[in-house]
Amino acid sequence: MSLDALTPTMRDVLERISRAGRPPMHTLSVHEARASYAMGAEILDLPRAPLARVEDLTIPVREGAAVPARLYAESRAALPVLLYLHGGGFTIGNLETHDSLCRQLALKSGAAVLSLAYRLAPEHRFPVAVEDSWDALQWLAGPGAKSLGLDGKRLAVGGDSAGGTLAAVCALMARDAGLKLALQLLFYPGTTAHQDTDSHRRYAQGLLLDKPMIDWFFGRYIFLSERKDWRFAPLLAPDHEGVAPAWIGLAECDPLVDEGVAYGDTLRAAGVPVQLEIWRGVVHDFIKMGRAIPEALQAHAAAAAALKEALR
Repeated sequence: MSLDALTPTMRDVLERISRAGRPPMHTLSVHEARASYAMGAEILDLPRAPLARVEDLTIPVREGAAVPARLYAESRAALPVLLYLHGGGFTIGNLETHDSLCRQLALKSGAAVLSLAYRLAPEHRFPVAVEDSWDALQWLAGPGAKSLGLDGKRLAVGGDSAGGTLAAVCALMARDAGLKLALQLLFYPGTTAHQDTDSHRRYAQGLLLDKPMIDWFFGRYIFLSERKDWRFAPLLAPDHEGVAPAWIGLAECDPLVDEGVAYGDTLRAAGVPVQLEIWRGVVHDFIKMGRAIPEALQAHAAAAAALKEALR
C-alpha cells in the first residue's frame, strides 16, 4: 500500500521502526518473538502512570490451573471493574507489554482494570485462551471482585486485537450464561474466520501487522479446520441479540478494520447499542504509541469515557 494514507506522524514512526532493522516477527521462533515484542512494547507507550493500587495476583481457571493477573485502580474504593485481555495474536504479549495502557484506562475511567495473562499458544492452543478469559470473568463476577474489594455487579470486558476477539467472545458467553456486562470494549478486534476482507488485501504488506505475521500467529494458535468456530470468529456466532453494549475503536490502516466495522454492523442489526470510532491514518497497535502520536491519546480518552459512562 501507499504510505500516503498515513498521517505524517504515523509515517515517521513507521520509518523509524524500519530503520531499527528488527527481523520480521514471522522469521522468529516463538521465544524470540515474545522477547522481541516485550523489548519494544513500551518504547512508544506513555510512561507508567502511578496509581493507588497496582497488585499482582493469580486467578483460578479450569483443571486446577491458575493464571497471573494484575490489578490497577486509582483508589481503594469498591470500584467497578474491567477485565482486560491483551493483544498479541494469542501467541505473544503479557502483563508487562500492556501495563501502561491498563494504567491509562484505570486512571481516565475511574474503574479498576484487571489485566489477565491468559495462557498462550503454541503451548496452549485454541480454545485455552478463550477458556482462561471466560473463567476469569466468571471468577470476577463471583468471589473475585469481592475478595479484591471491588464491585462485581458493575463489570465490563475489553481487549485489543486478539484480546478484543477474546472480549467479544466473553460477551457472547456472558449473554448465554445470564451474566450481565455493562460494556464490551474492543480495540481493533479480529472477528472473521479466514482474514479475507478487503482491508486484509489492502494492508497485506508494509505496515506493523501484515499477512505473514497474521499467518504466523494463527498457524500457532488454531488449526484450519477450527477457524469457523465462533469462539475464534465471533462474527460467525449464530445470534448476537442481547449481548453487552459495545465500544469499538479501530485504526484505518489496519488489516482488521473491515472486520471490526462488520462486527459493529452485526451487533447493531441485532439491536445492540454500538459506538464505533475509526482513527484515520494510523495503524494496528496505535493505542500503544502515546508518546508519539496524538491519536493514541484520543483513543485512550474515548475508550475511558465510554467505560466510565457504562459503569456508572
